[in-house]
Amino acid sequence: MTQTPLSYRDAGVDIDAKEEALKRAKQAIRASFTPGVMADVGLFGGLFDPARVGAGDTVLVASTDGVGTKLDIAKRARIYDTVGRDLVQHCINDILCQGAYPLFFLDYVGIGELDPRIVAGLIEGCARACKDHGLALIGGETAEMPGTYHNGDFDLVGTIVGAVERENILDGSRVRPGQRLIGLASDGLHTNGYSLARKLIFERFGLTLADRPAELGGRSVQEALLAPHRCYLKALRPLIVERRLAAWAHITGGGLPGNVNRVLRDTDAIIDRSAWELPGLFKLLTRDGAVERDEAFRAFNMGVGAVLLVEPNEVGACLRQLAAAGETAFEIGEVRAGTGLVRYSA
Repeated sequence: MTQTPLSYRDAGVDIDAKEEALKRAKQAIRASFTPGVMADVGLFGGLFDPARVGAGDTVLVASTDGVGTKLDIAKRARIYDTVGRDLVQHCINDILCQGAYPLFFLDYVGIGELDPRIVAGLIEGCARACKDHGLALIGGETAEMPGTYHNGDFDLVGTIVGAVERENILDGSRVRPGQRLIGLASDGLHTNGYSLARKLIFERFGLTLADRPAELGGRSVQEALLAPHRCYLKALRPLIVERRLAAWAHITGGGLPGNVNRVLRDTDAIIDRSAWELPGLFKLLTRDGAVERDEAFRAFNMGVGAVLLVEPNEVGACLRQLAAAGETAFEIGEVRAGTGLVRYSA
């Protein structure tokens, strides 16, 4: 009995759709290229010459991360480029914690059924953020995997490579008792805490993306939850080069206690939680005691996206420089002798 031949598309993989998605995103990818890029889109591996961007004799720093369940908000809102920007800016911050400036980026998109509009939106978001911050998107992978991802589901992951001058490496070795802590304001949840936030907002409080609860000051739930992950490169790179920072922590999953501790050795960080006013989104998430205070500070950034450790005589200059760079900064505590813990004074 003759059977009808099967195609790859019959098995759920549409190569034409993948090519269409990449075709849509190619212009945005090329626009991110810097002088270090040595080849066009399409090779099996991206080629990059660090010497062409002044990084010929530096230490390379790399990191890989994802956007997490913030992707669910993007799916609900059908807005895809913002999470691409989130991914790049999160990764930039991560390597900046070691003092590194970004060189190039690679993206990975996994999806159940390839929709060119979705995939192009994700990649274009990455490419535009790369262009804005001076790094190149030199490669990536788009994988259509029916059965592994349900239709409508996708994942987004990125890898970043940067460079740091040896004298500017931040590894915690300069942290000592007596230094002060400066917090930099976040722009909402950034890319962490969304599993709990979604449960609270949509299940506990019964809100929709279009709702505008009083705590958000006129913004919709969608606007608050899709606010981009703030990038601190422009503000912190000069402070790193001027050696004003002993260290700094990017406040991601684990909140203040799970990230500030990563730059501590034989010291503790003492944080005054009354030093800043909680932004409206965090007031909403902790409404009516929906989350215990300590748990909220572990799950969310609570309005602080970065914590800088500086000498006491550098505080004033750093605050002025950060304000001039457009950051909202405030003192939140101090470093004391200890065992690498984050403790609260209030």
